[in-house]
Amino acid sequence: MQVLETTFWSSGGSRHGLAEVLGFSKSKANALIANLVEQGLLAEHGLQQSSGGRRAENLKLNGALGVVVGVDIGATSLDVAVLRPDLSVMAQHGEPADVRQGPGVVLARVLVLMRQLLAQCHLTSKDVLGIGIGVPGPVNFAAGQLVNPPLMPAWDSFSIRDFLREEYAAPVFVDNDVNLMALGELWRLQRSLTNFLVIKVGTGIGCGIVCHGEVYRGAAGSAGDVGHICVDQEGPRCHCGNLGCVEVMAAGPAITRMATEAATNGESEALAKVLREQGHLESVDVGEASRAGDAAANAIVQHAGKLIGQMLASVVNFFNPSHIFIGGGITRIGPLFLAAVRQSVYQRSLALSTRHLEIQYTPLGAQGGVIGAGVLAMQESLKARGVAP
Repeated sequence: MQVLETTFWSSGGSRHGLAEVLGFSKSKANALIANLVEQGLLAEHGLQQSSGGRRAENLKLNGALGVVVGVDIGATSLDVAVLRPDLSVMAQHGEPADVRQGPGVVLARVLVLMRQLLAQCHLTSKDVLGIGIGVPGPVNFAAGQLVNPPLMPAWDSFSIRDFLREEYAAPVFVDNDVNLMALGELWRLQRSLTNFLVIKVGTGIGCGIVCHGEVYRGAAGSAGDVGHICVDQEGPRCHCGNLGCVEVMAAGPAITRMATEAATNGESEALAKVLREQGHLESVDVGEASRAGDAAANAIVQHAGKLIGQMLASVVNFFNPSHIFIGGGITRIGPLFLAAVRQSVYQRSLALSTRHLEIQYTPLGAQGGVIGAGVLAMQESLKARGVAP
């Protein structure tokens, strides 16, 4: 039903507002809405602000429908959240994880966390409408399976759906993690932007593509795998087998590798001090040293930003997005990285492509993955139940 989908994507609205968006007459919209309220699918949720006349009733998806579960599996982290139909978070938990341990270990932990979070909310598996899962690799969306994922080879063709089906009757939807970040931004923006990119820079580098208001996955589900675009043919060998991929030269591990070299070579006393105290360095340490004025840290941040900007310039010339939102662990580095990316993109892209281009960190931040997973679960479970087109 278009009314439910429109209500979800617009975060609610009045009867009149929904009728306008859908292009329905007031009488048709009122009849459809009354029927959906009677069925318990829509609920009246307070009054909207007055625009001079009688205040309109605000309509939302009925919270009594149930909940969705969003799962964001990163290369080194795991986030699980229970969300209401309007995607407000009821309970959430995040912790370090290692996808190289394989699907059995990681998904067993996911099931434990789902049980715990649902219990916190006084809910059971029967209250779950749908489950959305983001994973750091290319996904065959129709099958819900990873396809030759470079960071997690043990997951290739593993059925995540079948694993969860033993405990949950709710439908399970699996997608690439950065596609879900893009879906989360699309929902946050209420589809007001129709052509933009979301870049995730963490252990790897990926790109979520929103084209004509929809997430674009490509012919085989691998659209946006920009981490393996070459930025230096003489560069180091990537885990994919090729030389000079931007991922192996500018993602999180590359930044910490350059930082460790600077610390051990005597180029940065600030980084050397952290290395002595912690025994290892993280990208956030490089960001802190950079903000404190450390020259070596500044050079590392600028170098990584320049290479990622170099890669993005090609993508910008090809796709001509209105916005690029950057997310992932890299956002903790701070404004210098963003400035370096912008400078590189604007220098290398065509003037027409960048005339109105905005590049910024993703507003959803660390919540982007689980929110996007919730959007996927809500959108697709409505379709699966036959109450949305």
